[in-house]
Amino acid sequence: MEQPLAYRMRPRNIEEVVGQQALVGPGKIISRMVQAKMLSSMILFGPPGTGKTSIASAIAGSTQYAFRKLNAATDTKKDLQMVAEEAKMSGTVILLLDEIHRLDKTKQDFLLPHLENGRIVLIGATTENPYLSINPAIRSRAQIFEVQPLTLDEMGVAVDRALNDSERGLGQYFVDLDADAKKQLLYATNGDLRAALNGLELAVKSTSKDVDGRIKITLPIIEESVQKRALVADKDGDAHYNVISALQKSIRGSDADAALHYAARLIAAGDLVILARRLRVIAYEDIGMAAPVVVNQAITAINTAEQLGFPEARIPLANAILLLALAPKSNSAMVAIDAAQADLQKRGGGPIPDYLKDAHYQGAADLGYGVDYLYPHAYPGDWVAQQYLPDSLQGHQYWEPKGNSKAELSYQQQYEKLRIAQKQGLQRKKK
Repeated sequence: MEQPLAYRMRPRNIEEVVGQQALVGPGKIISRMVQAKMLSSMILFGPPGTGKTSIASAIAGSTQYAFRKLNAATDTKKDLQMVAEEAKMSGTVILLLDEIHRLDKTKQDFLLPHLENGRIVLIGATTENPYLSINPAIRSRAQIFEVQPLTLDEMGVAVDRALNDSERGLGQYFVDLDADAKKQLLYATNGDLRAALNGLELAVKSTSKDVDGRIKITLPIIEESVQKRALVADKDGDAHYNVISALQKSIRGSDADAALHYAARLIAAGDLVILARRLRVIAYEDIGMAAPVVVNQAITAINTAEQLGFPEARIPLANAILLLALAPKSNSAMVAIDAAQADLQKRGGGPIPDYLKDAHYQGAADLGYGVDYLYPHAYPGDWVAQQYLPDSLQGHQYWEPKGNSKAELSYQQQYEKLRIAQKQGLQRKKK
């Protein structure tokens, strides 16, 4: 059975690598390693289809070293032993270890001495952030390089190369790829060259030749062959959390369009739970005291979305996102609680005044608990000056309003009015 087009078109040397010029371009780090034949183990991380395997294959082709590929999740320690034996005989083997973040301790312990003596040059590939997902013992023995999604121009170069290559590509099929079909192929696969090439191959091989013996690939054919692709990595992937981060930062920055874009990615992934959770966090972290009414409206919309489920959930979610993005912003409440927590770590709590302690049980009064407590509702305006903080923290202020909206200004005025009244009332009592 013939290998897929993406496999056949893998670069045979560094010069054939598409994209990643910051790593493999002239004078760049991996090119220098190859030219000097001073290879070191490395970890390549980035989205699927961006060239991690291609770079490893190209390094092997450029250096003429043996090249082997294993998967950390599915291949066994015995498979690693076979690679090690080959390395002893041939001198050096380049080992591409896919899903390296799933390497268990037994396999890791076997690999480490072979990495140390240089017989195996490990090229680990992963879609996960290696600083979060890969054991430090492996990480410390490898250089870490981030592989970037391919640009549309770079994807176009690779597609054209595949269409014109008669030996490994589709050159023998005499393909006419419409401009709008090519554009859709590049956009729909979102920087994943493997998906683009395999989608193109399906389109070509499933389309009949015309009377002139040519295969004409139109937009509908590409749409059928590629199908709709979600523009976000799987729910456990590092890219997924990057989208979530971008969503929150877009709302915080009041860019409604960007926020809707990143929300659309999460909706495409079907992740209602984490989207709803993050929007709740955003409502209280980034808007908070600046627009409490908006926060309540957004929370209502989020709750409605969860009750509806997809696809209808997208509608209340859009309402919530627009409300939050366009609302005035203030993180004063979050800063206040963080300040209180930091103060607690630094100073400790201090004894709670006895009159604030729980006094609902028999014998509490004998301990002095609840005695002399002033019940605010028994006083005019339902307020009375009374010390609530421990003695060691008396007068300490955590909330620092920003006054970014009329709502927060009104709360600020009330906050300052009560602080002044509290201070004056307690001073009068001392006299």
